Amino acid sequence: MNHKFKIQELGAQTLQNHLDICSKRFVKNDKKVALHPYLYQQKHQQEQWSMEDHSGFEVAGPREKIYFDPRKVRVAIVSCGGLCPGINAVIRALVMHLSYRYKVKDIFGIKYGYQGLSQNGDHSFVRLHPESLVDLHETGGSFLGSSRGAPSAQEMLTSLADQKINILFTIGGDGTMRGARAISQASQQMGYHLSVIGVPKTIDNDIPYVKQSFGFDTAVSIAHQAIQSAHLEAEGYQNGIGMVKLMGRQSGYIAASATLAAGHVNFCLVPEVPFELEGKNGLFTLLEQRLKSRKHALIVVAEGAGQHFFKNIDLGRDASGNPKLANIGLYLKDRISEYFKSKHQSISMKYIDPSYLIRSAPANPSDQLFCARLAQNAVHAAMAGKTEMLIGYWHGSMTHVPLSALDDYRQAINPDGNLWFNVLETTGQPNSFHEF
Repeated sequence: MNHKFKIQELGAQTLQNHLDICSKRFVKNDKKVALHPYLYQQKHQQEQWSMEDHSGFEVAGPREKIYFDPRKVRVAIVSCGGLCPGINAVIRALVMHLSYRYKVKDIFGIKYGYQGLSQNGDHSFVRLHPESLVDLHETGGSFLGSSRGAPSAQEMLTSLADQKINILFTIGGDGTMRGARAISQASQQMGYHLSVIGVPKTIDNDIPYVKQSFGFDTAVSIAHQAIQSAHLEAEGYQNGIGMVKLMGRQSGYIAASATLAAGHVNFCLVPEVPFELEGKNGLFTLLEQRLKSRKHALIVVAEGAGQHFFKNIDLGRDASGNPKLANIGLYLKDRISEYFKSKHQSISMKYIDPSYLIRSAPANPSDQLFCARLAQNAVHAAMAGKTEMLIGYWHGSMTHVPLSALDDYRQAINPDGNLWFNVLETTGQPNSFHEF
């Protein structure tokens, strides 16, 4: 196995796991999911590559031997970053599985993200009980609150050590996982045995080695509704243009998936595929041609698309260190209106940005199921003493992914891949918005 995907463990698993399951349900560490799904033939030989030639991930699930004594372990849960459908479903599932399956008694929630671990703050650890979280998965937002940015790793570790926490579950995106890794490394340097397990939360679906993150299905469903509304608005007017701006800072998965689901979109603009406005193959000309032939048009744009139009504007960074983005939706709305005004052509523009409606929505049933699976496997990994890892989803299986594998890589749409090919076939837009 590639050392890149090796999972760290706090020590030997010496305790018997007393889960009431068939012994065949326990998962061994040598059970792997291949990184690459295809078997390629070698160039000069007829034999196929064996599975041993491929990198792979540990399969998630309960281990027969565990590291922590459930009667003594103390657990904390923290959620960081922006809102996303399903956060509360994950929190609830973690508590339920810890309590009812492993009989863990001491479970705490950390208020307001990593800022709740500040030594100078007045945020406290909140004890979590299954009885008080019965309907939590049906609600949107974050029961524990959230924040961006973090104190130093040493300061956060000190707060955890003061509470004698042995397991920390971090729910968040790439910034949260960087913080989780820093806490884990600080604990190792200090000699403090702390299991740090991430549950990936990114509505953009851009965390590496996680084919789908929780909340994504809900986001696409609500985005689809917004697109349908924009389509009806555009159809109702001569030269009507509907535009929907969706989430997607560096990865346009929501925009692309919602475009495919809707079936009415004429132009899908994502960060991975540059586009221009001017010229015979620019958006203006293509949009003009569309209006001439069909009298209406529908555009979906991801928030990170077209940022090259603002290359001379420095908007700074947010508390998580991410570059702030210019509003491409409003920019396009104004530029398109100006273009048709210069052509003395009347249009009716309808612009919809459902971002906050999507982020704060409760998870749909599909995502609730996914949240439960992520949480259950996170608990199994933590009790086995795994650390500095997150629960991934790869080729239909829950997996263990080391946080180190996330370095300098972000999951994004491949412009030459099947997803984008499907978008091009559905919208009819050209491969390129540039001059040939």
